[in-house]
Amino acid sequence: MHGTSAPPPAVPPAAKKVVPPPQTAKAKRAFWLKQLHTWHWISSAVSLVGLLLFTITGITLNHAGQIEGKPVTAEREAQLPDALLPLLAPKPGESTEKEDRPLPPQLENWLRTELSVKSRGTAEWSADEVYLSLPRPGGDGWVSIDRETGEVLTESSSRGAISYLNDLHKGRNTGPAWSWFIDIFAVASLVFALTGLVLLWLHSHRRPSTWPLVGLGLLIPLLLAMFFIH
Repeated sequence: MHGTSAPPPAVPPAAKKVVPPPQTAKAKRAFWLKQLHTWHWISSAVSLVGLLLFTITGITLNHAGQIEGKPVTAEREAQLPDALLPLLAPKPGESTEKEDRPLPPQLENWLRTELSVKSRGTAEWSADEVYLSLPRPGGDGWVSIDRETGEVLTESSSRGAISYLNDLHKGRNTGPAWSWFIDIFAVASLVFALTGLVLLWLHSHRRPSTWPLVGLGLLIPLLLAMFFIH
């Protein structure tokens, strides 16, 4: 007796592709609101210390006449070793006019080791001396080297901590690293302000005083500039 063959297993119907429902306006708003809050708090964290610094120094700069720093000056004398004197000797055909050019590396090393002087940029070479200016935030300084005798005179002055912070605010004699910091801080502050403005707009329907206050923040400096700045 021949048995009947079993029927082939039934093929399950093809699964229907589930299409996600279109994103609703409410979901989109929630997404962007979350993104704005993230950008807002990150930019505020990056710019927090800078904002405090520039706010405080803005006040001290505005009252610079009432907050006067008393300069403290220190002078030192030294003698260049005889082995380094040839570095200062005039070269054949050298111009007698003043010109700016860097110090020889051996002379830079000696100044750094003996007088804790770090050369920045170039020095002014004249017929009888080499003059190195050493401006810095909150102070000043210079080094003068007699090209014939090797006598070294240096002076350093400091105007105090407030003057130092004020110069940081202005980017005065601070070098490229601080200049980069100011640029990065400015971008972070811009992101902080713009995301804050958009968040104000998103929440303004629940806060009727939002735009009158924003308008007041624009109107006050505008009126001051128009009528009280001469």
